[in-house]
Amino acid sequence: MEDILRSLGFVCLGSRLKRIGEQLQADTQRVLDRLDVRIQSSQYPLLAALDRLGPLPVGELAQSLGVAQPGVTRAVSLLTDLGLVEVMQSNDDQRRRIVSLSANGQRLVDTAKRDVWPRIEDAVAQLCADLSGPLLGQLAAIEDRLAATPLHRRAEKAKAVAPKAVAP
Repeated sequence: MEDILRSLGFVCLGSRLKRIGEQLQADTQRVLDRLDVRIQSSQYPLLAALDRLGPLPVGELAQSLGVAQPGVTRAVSLLTDLGLVEVMQSNDDQRRRIVSLSANGQRLVDTAKRDVWPRIEDAVAQLCADLSGPLLGQLAAIEDRLAATPLHRRAEKAKAVAPKAVAP
């Protein structure tokens, strides 16, 4: 069957990138599930931002991730319920909420940096290795490679034996 997104080229570039992103996130989730990590792959960037930048107001956290503040607010609420982040009122402005990693959140991030993120990075690097030429051709190659060997299988091959991650 014809792949309409591919055939329409640049007209559907956003849709193609979204499709690739969704597949990469789903495959990353499979890696996390196999390692018994009880968090959504889409929540790791928020935890990574807090690890890298330290405690941040919700608005600055949203800005650092390049996403809308309501989405970050929802994610922070969920991660608070899971005990991975803590939220405190700002000393300067009671309307501002400052988000930071909890001790459990820091342990999860430390484990991910050691055991999970390198697997994902290696798998994506392998997926994109040797790509050259026009962007649409590269997207087609990425899609074909993901169809042939999904990212979660590539991640399994990247590090055949990895310690079990700490669950929140």
